[in-house]
Amino acid sequence: MEQKNISLMHVYREFKPHLSMVITQVGYTIIFFITEASFNHGMSPHVYVTYRHIVAAVAVFPFAYFLERNERPKLTFFLFMEIFVLSLLGISLSLNMYFASLNYTNPTFVASVVNTIASLTFVIAVALRFEVVDLRNPRGMAKVIGTIVSLAGVLIMTLYKGPIMRNLWHPLIHMPEKSAAINKDWLKGSILIISSCVTWAISYIMQASTLKRYPAQLSITTWMSFVGAAQSAVFTVIVEHDSSAWALGLNIDLWSTLYGGVVAAGLIIYLQLWCTEKKGPVFVTMFNPLCTILVAILAYFVFGEKLYLGSIIGALIVIIGLYLLLWGKEGDQEIDDVKTKECSTLHPECRI
Repeated sequence: MEQKNISLMHVYREFKPHLSMVITQVGYTIIFFITEASFNHGMSPHVYVTYRHIVAAVAVFPFAYFLERNERPKLTFFLFMEIFVLSLLGISLSLNMYFASLNYTNPTFVASVVNTIASLTFVIAVALRFEVVDLRNPRGMAKVIGTIVSLAGVLIMTLYKGPIMRNLWHPLIHMPEKSAAINKDWLKGSILIISSCVTWAISYIMQASTLKRYPAQLSITTWMSFVGAAQSAVFTVIVEHDSSAWALGLNIDLWSTLYGGVVAAGLIIYLQLWCTEKKGPVFVTMFNPLCTILVAILAYFVFGEKLYLGSIIGALIVIIGLYLLLWGKEGDQEIDDVKTKECSTLHPECRI
């Protein structure tokens, strides 16, 4: 019996990162539906982003303050301005456009397009000469082909909706009807989510640079949440002229805000950072399509969302392109690991 328990513990330790990433993708899947229900109820996406990051900042602050008080470097004015721009790209602009796009499309479409962030990050990194592409290398060619395939998949989803897939039965869970002010506009929703992915990709490139100068992940997450919430609040005041939009009752609006702040911007971010440290960024990104699959299954079979043939075809193409790109990027990770080992062997001061 004791040997069996030891064996189970070994399996748990071995697959703990995998389990963590599955939990992360399930958590992201819930976000799509709980926020869509809240927006259908009448909550403004811009108010949601503001409140969500206030909750996130308050939730993460104690951990950042106590766990990183001995490692946190001094925050200079120029570093704060860098965090300000990072918050603008990674929270204010990207998330306001991201959640607004749900008003005009559906969760399956949005979850599928988000998979192109890796491809867009690669394109921007190459354009800024942060990354070099070797077309003579099979992995270098895979990165280019994977990027083109992913972007082609998004183009198909945007321009070709196709016939609606007929629901086999009545939805198990009835979603609230959309507010009268919200209308489906596939093109507008597509522009919003693609723009969101572009700003997200730029923020990921910038984030790597900022973390080198301010290597305190919890603290920078707290700062970004506070600053992003303030930026979003200013934007919301400009576009939302009805003061009642800020009101929260004991309903889906409150629960979606608390879930988004504590779980999505708190627990899930922590799990992703932990898995990135243990297994590397390629491992973390490999699980992203799971969210797309879960969203599509729940949307169609449980919530009775309209599922278009174009979205299914496009999503499959995007996922194929993503894995081609990741296979190419995995080669870069292996090269980096070899260089790190060589550096550690030859120069002990390189060890972290």
